[in-house]
Amino acid sequence: MSTAKLALEDGSVFTGVSIGAPGEVDGEVCFNTSMTGYQEILTDPSYRGQIVTMTYPQIGNYGVNAEDVESARPHLAGFIVREHSRLRSNFRSEQNLSDYLAEHGVVAIEGIDTRRLVRRLRTQGSQRGVLSTIDLDEASLIKKAKASLGLVGRDLVREVMPEASSRWSTPLSTWTLLDGTQNSEEDPSAPHVVALDYGMKWNIPRHLVNQGCRVTVAPGRLTAAEVLELKPDGVFLSNGPGDPEPLEYAAEAIRGLLGKTPVFGICLGHQLLSLASGAKTFKLKFGHRGANHPVIDMKTQVVEITSQNHGFAVDADTLPDNLEVTHRSLNDGTIEGVRRRDVPAFSVQYHPEASAGPHDSHYLFDEFLEAMKKS
Repeated sequence: MSTAKLALEDGSVFTGVSIGAPGEVDGEVCFNTSMTGYQEILTDPSYRGQIVTMTYPQIGNYGVNAEDVESARPHLAGFIVREHSRLRSNFRSEQNLSDYLAEHGVVAIEGIDTRRLVRRLRTQGSQRGVLSTIDLDEASLIKKAKASLGLVGRDLVREVMPEASSRWSTPLSTWTLLDGTQNSEEDPSAPHVVALDYGMKWNIPRHLVNQGCRVTVAPGRLTAAEVLELKPDGVFLSNGPGDPEPLEYAAEAIRGLLGKTPVFGICLGHQLLSLASGAKTFKLKFGHRGANHPVIDMKTQVVEITSQNHGFAVDADTLPDNLEVTHRSLNDGTIEGVRRRDVPAFSVQYHPEASAGPHDSHYLFDEFLEAMKKS
C-alpha cells in the first residue's frame, strides 16, 4: 500500500492510499452522488479532464464486469473514494475494482475524508487539483494544482471523439435490452439515425437500436454537408466533456442541420443545440453529477428523477425567441431542456439513457422516433 496525495488550488491537501496505477494527474476535482454505477462513471468520456470523487462511502463492492462499460476504456483523470471494498460480491463480477484501475492506468486514492472534500467543493466550487503517488511534497502539489489548465476554454471533445464514422453494432452479443430481448438483425427500412459522437456513452446507441433504428456513429467534427451525405432520418447530438463554447465547429454544423432533419441532443448536445440557436452557456459552481436529480417537465408538470453529469448550463437570460424551455432543475432552477419553436429539434441537459440511473426519461427516445416518422 503506497501513499497518495490530493492537492487543491486553494491549498487544501488530503492524504490517503493509492488504489490504482502509480503516477500523477491534474484536472478539475468534482463529485458524483450516485450510490452505484462507478464503472459507468469511469468509462463515461464526459469525465475527460476531471478527477471524480464518489460521495457514497464504499465503492467497489460488486466488482467490475465487461458488460457495464460505456466506452472502450476509462477517460477520467483520476478517481477518489472514501473506502475501496476489498471484497466483491456479485454473480456478474469479473474483476476487482483496484485491479481494473491499475490495468487501465487510472490514478486513484482512498482513505481521505470525502465529506470534507465535497463540502469544500460545494462551498467554494469545483477546483483544479493534482492527484499523485510520486510527488508527495505538499507545496509542490499545490503549485501544480494552481497551474492546472482546468476545463474552461478547452476543446476536450477532440480527445474523445472517434476517428471515423461506423455503423453501430452492440459490442457484446450478451447485452440484453430493457424489454428483455437482444439486438436482432438490422432492418434496412428502419429509421437511420446519425449520432454525432462528442464523447458518447454506449447506452445511447443501444437505446436507439432498441427503438428500431439503424445507427451510424459519426465524429462530432463533421460538417453539416458531411452529415447529410450519410442520408439521416434524424440526427442525435451526444454527451461529451468540458466547455461547449470553444466547439464552434460543432455549433456551425448543427445550424446547417436544423430544419433539414429532426435533431435530438443530450447533455453537451443540449448545450450545443442551444449555442447553435443563439443562446450562451455558463459554468456552474460545482456542477450536477449523480443519478438522483429531480427535473420538472414544464408542460406536464411531471417530475422526473434523472441521471446527470455536467459542469456547464444554458444561460436563461440569453435564450432567443426560437427556443422554449421544456424542463427545469428542481435543485437550482437551471434549464434542463429546450425545444425549437420553428423546426423539429429538442434537447435535454440530463441523461435519459440512464446508465447507471433511473428510467423516468425513456419517453424522450419515443419522441425522437415520432419526430422522424413525421418528417
